[in-house]
Amino acid sequence: MKKYSIAKRLSYFSKTEWFLWGASVTFIVLSFCFFDRESYLTLTASLVGVTSLIFNAKGHPLGQVLMIVFSLLYGIISFTFAYYGEMITYLGMTAPMALVAVISWLRHPYKGNRAEVKVNHLCGREVALMFGLSVMMTVAFYFILGVCNTTNLLPSTLSVTTSFIAAYLTARRSPYFALAYAANDIVLMILWAMASMSNMQYLSVVICFAAFLVNDLYGFLSWRKMEKRQSSEE
Repeated sequence: MKKYSIAKRLSYFSKTEWFLWGASVTFIVLSFCFFDRESYLTLTASLVGVTSLIFNAKGHPLGQVLMIVFSLLYGIISFTFAYYGEMITYLGMTAPMALVAVISWLRHPYKGNRAEVKVNHLCGREVALMFGLSVMMTVAFYFILGVCNTTNLLPSTLSVTTSFIAAYLTARRSPYFALAYAANDIVLMILWAMASMSNMQYLSVVICFAAFLVNDLYGFLSWRKMEKRQSSEE
């Protein structure tokens, strides 16, 4: 019975998902060995982050719990390079919104299965509201981050915008949260590539977000399949 239980738990993820997670972890560890070798906080954050994404792809609330942990670690890392926008965004917005998402996902399980959230559909009015709020936040943070002398102001501000949209869609259980995070991954790759010009150590962070990008794109495809399956079973 014990062997059966372990095999059942392992089969929760498909072979593709195990391969994706394993490949992501491998690339992250190798990049740490080649470019960093010192910042174990960055390594830990990267491993926690990529693990959260594979759970998010399944609609499992544990993914959002791990996202809270990642946000705290990433906020500290961002502070070391004066990326105050990233620090404020992840500590003041992404982490709290991930907590809201945990509660939302737990309160809306699919047919009582807490390992899978029920996919939600946003109406046009709510989408318009979301984009309206994101514009206001973008303008406000542009000036706030400018006053804080944030490094690379424009991409840092854009990161706030994409992070807000992603966090909002996650809390509202929309499949498009993964695409918003994918857009944020691209912005963050650019940001940390700029940082690596002065410190090669940050190249490991670039590779980390490259792995996140692949996982987020897979997450979107996974949620779309989950959405169609849930619709057909209702």
